Amino acid sequence: MTVMRFGVSVSTSVLAGTDPVSEARAAEQLGFDFVSATDHPCGTDPTYETWTMLSWIAASTSRIGVMTKVLGVPYRPPAMTAKMAETLDRLSAGRLILGLGGGYSDEEFRAFGLGELTPREKVTGLEEAINITRGLWSVPRFSFQGDRYVIDGADLEPKPQRRIPIWLGTFGSRALALTGRLADGWIPSLGSAPPDVITAMRERVLNAAQEAGRQPDDITCAYHIQFRIGGNEKQPGIVSGSVAAVVQQLASFVKLGFTAMNFSPLGPDAGEQVHRLAQDVLPALRNSV
Repeated sequence: MTVMRFGVSVSTSVLAGTDPVSEARAAEQLGFDFVSATDHPCGTDPTYETWTMLSWIAASTSRIGVMTKVLGVPYRPPAMTAKMAETLDRLSAGRLILGLGGGYSDEEFRAFGLGELTPREKVTGLEEAINITRGLWSVPRFSFQGDRYVIDGADLEPKPQRRIPIWLGTFGSRALALTGRLADGWIPSLGSAPPDVITAMRERVLNAAQEAGRQPDDITCAYHIQFRIGGNEKQPGIVSGSVAAVVQQLASFVKLGFTAMNFSPLGPDAGEQVHRLAQDVLPALRNSV
């Protein structure tokens, strides 16, 4: 029997009428396994800083996991991210999923004075950030010399009480191989990686895991999905339609090897959409798989 895990995105908006803490509490009551939040600190839309917001959410809930989907590595020194992650995971009683990415928006990086990075530099930085994070979490007086980052005899105490999972949002061939070698999970987006290409991408991840001597089953494959129940069934990059149609589409993703899904509702009735997803769609999906 396939054990599925389901998450839901919460808004980072500061505008009136949005309340990410209430959204997270509702998701917990509806039985979701985790909530997630994006990381775009630069922009004209008023938003919360992701890490601070998720800390507040963790303090306001009791069971549900919290996930960064995904932190842009260039925004924060990896050593500080490692320290922040250990603290949040400890204070939340082991509920953090640390989602990381190489960085998406070059415009945001320029605006924040971080310069421009090539795609190769972004993947290199992501790999170094993972190695630094894992090193600081496990080794005293940890040192690291990379192309992007240097760590010199650093101590991070206390060490994590468990292996904090690191999930990556990756798409390119080199980044997918990195995911297979080092990550605990992979979370691509349906809009950027539709079913006609996702199988080959997943195989790239799992083959790299095998080549690194890892068990492919140790890597959680999660699909990030925008959805609308009752919407047009033929919207590219979006799961939509009747309850039965949505269940059918999601079941097809399970057949592709995904054992976790993170949902982002579309439309002004996001709360109602999440409720219908939890009450009508997910039980039927579990029964079908």
